[in-house]
Amino acid sequence: MLWTAVVVVGLGFLVALEIAARHYGLPGPIANQAREVIFAPKSGPLLYASMALMMVVLTWRQRFIAAGVAVGVDVVFFLVRWAVDAKMMFGNGALWVIIGVAVIALVRRTGAERVLLLKGVGLGLLLVAGRKTGDTWLLITSKTRPEVLDQYVGTADHALGNPSWVVGRMVEATGPVGEHVLDYVYIQLAVAAVVVALYQLRNVATERRFPGHHLVRTFLVIGLLGPAFYMIYPVVGPIFAYGADGGQFATADLWPDVMPPLSTPQHMGFNEITPRNCMPSLHTAWATTIFIHSRKGPRLLRFAGTFWLIATLGATLGFGYHYGADIIAGVVFAFTIDAAMRALDRGWDRSAVQLVAYGATVFTLLLLSYRYLSMPMAKNPYVFGPLMVLAMVSVIYGYMRTTRLWEPKLAPAAKPTEAQPEMV
Repeated sequence: MLWTAVVVVGLGFLVALEIAARHYGLPGPIANQAREVIFAPKSGPLLYASMALMMVVLTWRQRFIAAGVAVGVDVVFFLVRWAVDAKMMFGNGALWVIIGVAVIALVRRTGAERVLLLKGVGLGLLLVAGRKTGDTWLLITSKTRPEVLDQYVGTADHALGNPSWVVGRMVEATGPVGEHVLDYVYIQLAVAAVVVALYQLRNVATERRFPGHHLVRTFLVIGLLGPAFYMIYPVVGPIFAYGADGGQFATADLWPDVMPPLSTPQHMGFNEITPRNCMPSLHTAWATTIFIHSRKGPRLLRFAGTFWLIATLGATLGFGYHYGADIIAGVVFAFTIDAAMRALDRGWDRSAVQLVAYGATVFTLLLLSYRYLSMPMAKNPYVFGPLMVLAMVSVIYGYMRTTRLWEPKLAPAAKPTEAQPEMV
């Protein structure tokens, strides 16, 4: 019943977004995904990552067959596109395999095996649909929110020392190599998430069930709830509001060479193209979630999770996509959502309610303070800067302390008792 409800709600949401996109004369998430069955996909690595996620429910023999079919289909598409001089991109084969497994589950399997296969297919398609849904959300934000709040967030960011300007100059100093590395990390965030998820779900095929809590659940919920705040709190980012990429709509061409002057903030009109996708930083929230869920993996996975978080922070700030205030809000958002998903798995008790309520309260207060206290924050950076960081750290500490108490306790081994002397 739960999975049925999720499917029904998800399909209804996709249909609503499809209708909204059509209203603006553009294809929505359903149409964009359907065309990738034949035409060149937008992201081949994402489709193969989705297929890998789906394959956690397959045996090793089935995985090798599925991978071989996917590569074979892509080779055929590659040759056809090369012959007709069409756009080159791989990934169709992976999508065909996911669809094929769904057909096999419905036609050739029954009972628990069918359910497990369909769950795997759903998991893979959710990752793809999440990407397409996000693209449509961004389109809607640019069309429905003509004014943005960048001046408020940019003013509040003075309390943190305008980190986007600082990191932007550092990234420029690294040259093209540093920029390419950070750009790859930023774009392939979903692929990194799949790597961690594959480790967490490595035993699904043998145990015939999914673990109660894993990365994909939190990742998808962040992607579902986060864009709602883009509608409430539209922000385009420093490179647009204070840089050359904003064109005539930018306050001035300041980023990253000149620190923005302190002045009374106000709403500013912006174009109908740039997404209002800054507050909170979902890239930071997703990278934080990858970091959290990689902590129980092997050393290499923990190192990769740490690297991806640091590199994502460098990209979000260094490319001028986000303010420091966005980053803090994104971290708080990630820990709060993950705490809620853990509580949903283990059951809600007093500690779970308190943790999630505290994280939600801190997140709300941060957004309200950026909007209504930006000038006091900018004029008193030595007070509000540490307070913002302390608020974020308090949520992290509360999460670590509470979830550590949720871990199952191992009972101490019983001490051997000395043999009692026989009664004569």
